[in-house]
Amino acid sequence: MFNTIMLVLQIAFALLGLYQLFLSFFGWRRKKETITHAPKKSFALLIAAHNEEQVVGALIENLLKLKYPRELFDIFVICDNCTDGTVSVVKSYEGVYACERTNPNLRGKGYAVEWMLKELWKMKRSYDGVVIFDADNLVATDFLDYMNNDLCNGAKVIQGYLDTKNPNDSWVSSANAINYWFCNRLWQLPRYNLGLSNFLGGTGMCFDAALLKEMGWGATSLVEDLEFTVRCIQRGIYPKFNFDAKVYDEKPITFRASARQRLRWMQGHFDVTRKYLLPVLWQGIKERSMVKIDAALYIFNGYNFLAGFFIGVVYYGDMILPGEPHLTSVYGLLPIWLTIPYMAYVLMQTPLAMMLERVEWKQYFRLITFPLFLLSWWPVTVHAFFTQNNKTWSHTQHTRVIRLEDVQSKQL
Repeated sequence: MFNTIMLVLQIAFALLGLYQLFLSFFGWRRKKETITHAPKKSFALLIAAHNEEQVVGALIENLLKLKYPRELFDIFVICDNCTDGTVSVVKSYEGVYACERTNPNLRGKGYAVEWMLKELWKMKRSYDGVVIFDADNLVATDFLDYMNNDLCNGAKVIQGYLDTKNPNDSWVSSANAINYWFCNRLWQLPRYNLGLSNFLGGTGMCFDAALLKEMGWGATSLVEDLEFTVRCIQRGIYPKFNFDAKVYDEKPITFRASARQRLRWMQGHFDVTRKYLLPVLWQGIKERSMVKIDAALYIFNGYNFLAGFFIGVVYYGDMILPGEPHLTSVYGLLPIWLTIPYMAYVLMQTPLAMMLERVEWKQYFRLITFPLFLLSWWPVTVHAFFTQNNKTWSHTQHTRVIRLEDVQSKQL
């Protein structure tokens, strides 16, 4: 009986993996975004900042150099419960607004954004779009041109391409960069090409202001980006991925900092899964909407990874115990002519994504340590599952002062 249960679980999760593998083929090709609309839309650029005095200045200077007409955007820095010199740094830039928020009981980016939007709606000037960045970001100078174009074409929620500004700092930051390249190319792009919904990534996000006013932010979990994405999908609003609108994010350098960050993500992911998985799945089945069914499968990813860990532990434990293995592996039931190509493509997906993204050749050497990073997701996910009720937001410290010119020069 136990063997049968394990085999059924293997088949179920193998099918989920096969589905994602199938989607990845649609990320091999992409059509470059074409800008067909002149600057027209006005934007409020919101920067979420908690004790970011070291890096926020570089982002502000970057945004002030955007190609988009200066009169069509304003910069608001949400100085959220700051105890350092963030406010002073922001105020040193003319025409940039330092919006101070103090509420130690409601901490986290989701609460900060919700507060800022309420403040924004009170202002005399109204905006067509709202863009959200993190204080450690750098932004391509044509970012708003792409957002303007998408809004003019009718998009309501847009996610830019998330890249890494410090991939060479350590094996950990490099692993995060590889993960970003993979997700952009073989997770986000296929969904865009197939007309499915894309998913927000926490920064580099643009929203139609009228939509935000209508539905409110309402995303205050540890993964406010995923929560807002799901709320949009439930309403039939599907976020769009803009591959050419680039944002560069700072990734942790140490394993400890990365593990803390990923633990917070997974705790939030399990929380969102618990709240939204079944309603979205049922809505997708009832409406016969593959977009919503795909969204439900995406929401389920945390449990997919968790199940993979436990199934792996059980099967490898069975293999190393004395005597013949007692459990049947699903791979043992497949013909070798199917198993070998399948496993080969699974292993080649990451270097393939890097090749398609024309990543600097030195980064391929980081593939040696990348499996360690992937394996570390398992204990992080298990810990997150058993602590998912912990909604305490943890701050990731950012210290890398890098200019956009430095990042782009290394990509040439």
